[in-house]
Order: sequence, then structure tokens, then C-alpha cells
Amino acid sequence: LLLRNALSENILSSAYVWIASLIVLLIGLVDDWCKSRNMDFPAIPKLLTQIFAAVIIFIIGIRFRGFYNSLTSEYITLPISIQFISTVLWIFGLTTVINFMDGMDGLAGGVSLISSVCLCIIAIVKGQIYSSYLLIILIGSLISFLKYNKMPARIFIGDSGATFLGFILAVISLEGAFKQATIISIFSPVLALGLPIFDNIYVVFKRIREKKAIYIGDRSQIHFRLLDSGVEPRAVIKFLYLISACLGVISIVLVLV
Repeated sequence: LLLRNALSENILSSAYVWIASLIVLLIGLVDDWCKSRNMDFPAIPKLLTQIFAAVIIFIIGIRFRGFYNSLTSEYITLPISIQFISTVLWIFGLTTVINFMDGMDGLAGGVSLISSVCLCIIAIVKGQIYSSYLLIILIGSLISFLKYNKMPARIFIGDSGATFLGFILAVISLEGAFKQATIISIFSPVLALGLPIFDNIYVVFKRIREKKAIYIGDRSQIHFRLLDSGVEPRAVIKFLYLISACLGVISIVLVLV
């Protein structure tokens, strides 16, 4: 009964979520099509399309509204401008960093799976039926995908799959983990998705320091740095899975304390 009520209450927003997700997926497919023909797809149309999809999510009411003050139990609502900027940045940023993480067989999918499990546990602890339902579906899909994407991969995620993963994880975390967040637990979704986030923050600052374009790929990501240092590919994957899992456990602890 609870699941049915949750689904009925969210069915309208779900339709718009899937429309926005489809927009992100389609622009990713165009990018993949260009790459398959050794053509470069311009970064600006992709950027604008992903921001447009993020704005759709904000308009339908899935957004970062504020947080609870743990000391006073008062809910602090942020100004609408801050809500808009933080929501769009979170969705666009996570969409981008998951895509950047797709540099080795099984990496983006595996890290997304670990993050999804952590976010699902957080959603269950908070009693967020709808978010946990979506995450269980995502977890099942990722497990099936990784069966064929693990090293050596037989199928590949591509830009379309990686950007879709980042986008849908960002939306679900806004609908779930960020809701009812306190000053401490507000960091839970950030840590649950911490590996790609922190790694790409480092990459962005590195490219700025070296006066390189942020959107042009190089071998700055952590998996490339480990490979270039001589670590075996399978060991790199296992190590990054472990780091992601450790950050995920910390994110769950923050919700429980």
C-alpha cells in the first residue's frame, strides 16, 4: 500500500524525470555516434542540453531546498536562487563526473552500483519508499550490465549510458538522500558518490592551474594516473571499488548518527 501511494504521488514527476533523462540519453547517443565515425561532437550543445534537462528537474519540484538545523530542529529553507544554482550544478556536475569516470571496463558501472547501494540504504533508513524503489531497479540493471561490462568487456556503456547514469543518480539523490538532511547528513550523498566527485574536482583544478580547457579530456583522472604509474588494470578497478565502498560506508554512518 505504501509503495502504491508513493508511486501514485510521484507518477507525474516521474514522467518528466524520464523525459529529461531521455534528453540526456539522446544527446549522449549523438556523441557516441560521432565518436564511432571518428568525428568530434562539440561540447557546448552537450553542455546546454544537460543543463536544460537539469532545469526541467528543478521546475517539477525536485530540488535542493534546504536542511534541518540539528540543534534547533528548525528547517532552513534556502533562497530560490540558491536552490536553482545548487540543483542545476549538482545534476550537471554529477552527470559529467560519472561520464569522466568511464575510462576502463567496469569502472563507471561498478562505482555507480556501489553508490546506488549506499543511496538505497540511506533511502530505506529514511523511509523514502519511492527513492529506494527506483534505486533497487537501478541496482538490478547495473548488476546485469556489469556481467558483460567487466574486464574484458563485451558491451560498453558509452557517453549515453554514463551520462544517463550520472543524471538519474543525481535526481534520485535530490529526491531521496538530500531530503530531511541535517547539517551533517547533507554530506551523505556527496560521499556516496564521492570517488568521481572528488577525483574530478582535482582534475578541474589541475587543468585550470595548467591553463588547459576543462572540457577537453586527458589522462588526469585517478584511474589513468594509477595505470600510468604501473598498476595492473584489474588492481586499479578493485582499488577504486574499495575506495568508493569506504566513502559509501561513511555516508551511511552520517545518516545513522
